Amino acid sequence: MVSHDERYIISFNGEIYNFRELRAECEAQGLNFRTHTDTEVLLHLYATQGASMVTRLRGMFAFCIWDQQERTAFLARDPLGIKPLYYSNLHGELAFASELRALRRSGLISQEKNPAAILDFLMTGSVPEPATLLRDVNLLEAGHTLTWKSGQTRLDSFWHLKLGTGSPHADPVALTRQSLLDSIRAHFVSDVPVGLFLSGGLDSTALLALACASGQPKPDTFSISVEDVGLNEGNVAQQTAQHFGTRHHNFHLSDKTGEALFIDYLDKIDQPSIDGFNSFVVSRFARDTGTKVALSGVGGDELFGGYPSFTEVPKLTRLLQLGRCIPGIGKAIEYGSPKPQWRRVGDVLRRPVTITSVWQAKRGIFTRREASILTRHFNTQTFQDNPSESRTSPASNLIPEDEVSSLEFKKYMRNQLLRDSDVMSMACGLELRLPFVDSHLVDAIGHLPASQRLQTGKQLLVDAVPEIPNWVRNQPKRGFVFPFEKWLGGTLNESFSSATSSIPFSNPTWYQRWAVFMLDHWLAKTA
Repeated sequence: MVSHDERYIISFNGEIYNFRELRAECEAQGLNFRTHTDTEVLLHLYATQGASMVTRLRGMFAFCIWDQQERTAFLARDPLGIKPLYYSNLHGELAFASELRALRRSGLISQEKNPAAILDFLMTGSVPEPATLLRDVNLLEAGHTLTWKSGQTRLDSFWHLKLGTGSPHADPVALTRQSLLDSIRAHFVSDVPVGLFLSGGLDSTALLALACASGQPKPDTFSISVEDVGLNEGNVAQQTAQHFGTRHHNFHLSDKTGEALFIDYLDKIDQPSIDGFNSFVVSRFARDTGTKVALSGVGGDELFGGYPSFTEVPKLTRLLQLGRCIPGIGKAIEYGSPKPQWRRVGDVLRRPVTITSVWQAKRGIFTRREASILTRHFNTQTFQDNPSESRTSPASNLIPEDEVSSLEFKKYMRNQLLRDSDVMSMACGLELRLPFVDSHLVDAIGHLPASQRLQTGKQLLVDAVPEIPNWVRNQPKRGFVFPFEKWLGGTLNESFSSATSSIPFSNPTWYQRWAVFMLDHWLAKTA
């Protein structure tokens, strides 16, 4: 879109949920609008407030505004990193896009791979921002802006994640419920009906309950069921949908259909990931019904302490700090154990043991030494890495539980869950909104001490949304997985076996083989 005076040009992806309030402010200042879009609001705000306008925005966004007069480009990405923004400043020429593949196919950058990013992927299962798998491309970090002029760039941060910094609240349940309802209302701002991905878990059920409690139109709900009874959540979702009176759609994914969709999913991948297929399937299903906008429960575990890591990592850290007193134990375990999990423990023991290093080992795929060997295998360039070098994180002033929460937000959610959700929903033409991943919500309750916010079983969320049915709140937490091993025994068996047969370590786990397969597939596709 071009501003009325033709000075500013914007390229924008996302949704600004408070654009109507911001528009009213602009109109009160005498500014005129030609459209009813949030895009035009961004143009007016930048023209009148400059770079500071990003602090006024509530929503998910990635945009670039070009100033014809000053010959500057201003890029911005939302606080928590829902929308991606890739850029390159090669030879002083700015190129940007929402997907890495767009820059890769533009002819404006080299195709040279980034061995350090390959290493990180093999260690973690995702590529941590701001790096990408291409040497010449970066991902603008969440909550940052970039200003470009005459080939020079400047990065600025406008939002920071603040966890556990406040005193206990007199009524954390009331605060949380009010903040959740506020987020739900904001995320229902839409010109079209809003749907909801409904699993059998707490997070999506809470969103449905809050939508009904806030007076929003009942959303169509969508779930996936599979033939394996042990992996199936469709029945619980169906029961919940009936309880709240929604029009429910369940997609039964047979092995034959799953295998066919998986091949299509591989084609849609922008950067390799060890996750994302579930987002692709439910997004495709919802879009095929005519739904254009849907809500997802991503972010609830990070905000309310739903992962085992919140209790297990602090305990394991204390234990390993004691074990590190034994001379040479780390190297002996890493080099001597036949089990991948124990090799990662040995890797941790070779350096100062911190919450971060233990969390990385628990979430990790390969040890750093193993990932270094595999990186040299995948990358034709000379790659040197010292697996025993110290890679400890800076000292944190957070208590262990809040530090784990910060890691889940900044590492796992941002680099994997959000990226997969965006790429796969956009590939299906679906706009996916995430009420738990809302900067206003996180600002409102993130400061609560861990004793209130991170109670076992996500108790704060359960107490704040008492409408959650007993059959949901009382069931044990479980992740939703697909029977990939069964599917890969079909048409993809040869490529999977070929990619993983060269892993030079004993007893590789399923997820290690999976990570190698996904990386190998991406490298072959981009060769």
